[in-house]
Amino acid sequence: MFPDALLDRFAAPIRALPDKKRALTWRLIRIVLALLAGAGTAFAHPPFGVLIGLLGYPLLMILSERSDTVRGAFWMGWLAGFAYFFVGCWWVAEAFFVNPEQAWMAPFAASLLPAGLGLFWGTATALYRRWAPLGAVRVLLFATLFCAAEWLRGHVLTGFPWNPAGATWRAGGGMSQFASVVGVYGLSLVTVAATAAFAPLIGPGAKRSRLISAGLGALALIGVGTFGAVRLAQSDLQFTDTVVRLVQADVKQETKWSPEAYRSIVDRYVALTGQAAARTPDVVVWPEGALPASANDVFASADAQAIAGALRPGQTLLMGLARGEADPRAPEGGRYYNSLFALADEGGAGLRVAAVYDKHRLVPFGEYLPLGSIMTAIGLRSLVHMPSDFSAGPTPAPISFPGAPPAQVLICYESLYPGFTPGAAGRPEWIVNASNDAWFGATSGPRQHLNLASYRAIETGLPIARATPTGISAMIDPWGRIVDGQRLDPGVMGVIDAPLPRPTGITPYGRFGDWPFFLAALTAFLLSLWPLILRSRVRSNRLAI
Repeated sequence: MFPDALLDRFAAPIRALPDKKRALTWRLIRIVLALLAGAGTAFAHPPFGVLIGLLGYPLLMILSERSDTVRGAFWMGWLAGFAYFFVGCWWVAEAFFVNPEQAWMAPFAASLLPAGLGLFWGTATALYRRWAPLGAVRVLLFATLFCAAEWLRGHVLTGFPWNPAGATWRAGGGMSQFASVVGVYGLSLVTVAATAAFAPLIGPGAKRSRLISAGLGALALIGVGTFGAVRLAQSDLQFTDTVVRLVQADVKQETKWSPEAYRSIVDRYVALTGQAAARTPDVVVWPEGALPASANDVFASADAQAIAGALRPGQTLLMGLARGEADPRAPEGGRYYNSLFALADEGGAGLRVAAVYDKHRLVPFGEYLPLGSIMTAIGLRSLVHMPSDFSAGPTPAPISFPGAPPAQVLICYESLYPGFTPGAAGRPEWIVNASNDAWFGATSGPRQHLNLASYRAIETGLPIARATPTGISAMIDPWGRIVDGQRLDPGVMGVIDAPLPRPTGITPYGRFGDWPFFLAALTAFLLSLWPLILRSRVRSNRLAI
């Protein structure tokens, strides 16, 4: 039975209700459907993988265009966005339970974050309701406006690009490979447009054109999957002579900063670093903020000698630590940075700082407070265990150090951002992702973070060495796949000794960045408005006559 008949059968009992009760019933149904649309698309993402949830996009499109007003369409988008980000980001509340004194902030984090991010979806659906043309071509307008809002979400006020629509597909699979051409935002445009193409099946218009719309959507998905399958079939995974050791010490965040735990944590990292191996690793990678102390304190203590003693001659240690430096212009007389140090073993002479990378893109409320003076006045502070908020480092750039080719460091949250790694001039040969997902415990957050970080490998054609304190640590190849056996899951203590994969050639995305996405979005936008342009010309001609 065609969907129109099913819709009529469902609506008949409601149409028989009295006016007020009928209006209230339809309103409640729209609210529930909007929430289901957002939650469905969220559950389509890893680690859930309920891909039928992608039908939430055509459902949201239908709800938007059938709203009586632009304001009603806004609320449909906002409700769907709230549900989407609540399901996808509820784990942020876990971080506030690490410190019992900040636990009261958890409900606000879990609700205010999706409420704010939902404004982007609401704006997109309101604009769609305002401009939507007739016919199946309106699918292009919905997809363009929606993905433009998603791009803005990833950039406005430093951005929060968690779970864009394109990252619905498991990184390393066939569908994800199209990100090597258009990036994750371009893949989002294809994903939303292809799934929203099924929306015209329910609604007015010639049945033939509606079926063609759905067929084109299915063909687009098949085309993306075929491209990915061919790319993976042609992949030729090769390895360099560099061996990297990824250290996962399984240090829980809630106990990390107690004085009693410090000695145990240092001893654990030192033991794992010095663990015997068939071949001595060239580079050892510790995660973000590995030790619960600042670099200034660690380097001035006997722990520096213990760390140096765990290294072999010629090895380089990449260690995540906070560091401070004097700055009379800062309110506290100094600035603090979330950093990764490249420490070269000098063969008995201790450790030499070969390079330092300071985190550029900081986590709001985690590492700094937006509107800090106002937030502090009402009793809020960031989660960092430092005298003041972290400061942002310079624009990310590759670093060089002994024992390995040049690398681009992305500390934790930075791995969400496309475009931080040079794709042509100055291109590194691998990415180091030092992260601290221990803040989020046994939630979906660390698994989603792994999937999102793996998209940077697909986009750039570079392997990623990913180290976290509690998992998931992994060696990821240039196609976004975890190298066989090179993974440590949450709650596991150990090391990964993995040869570093060779990068691929420069990908189209690495060469052109988001420009293909902008061009495709602009083209889709103009095509979607063409019927309105023709209609306005006809009206003008009639008035002229």
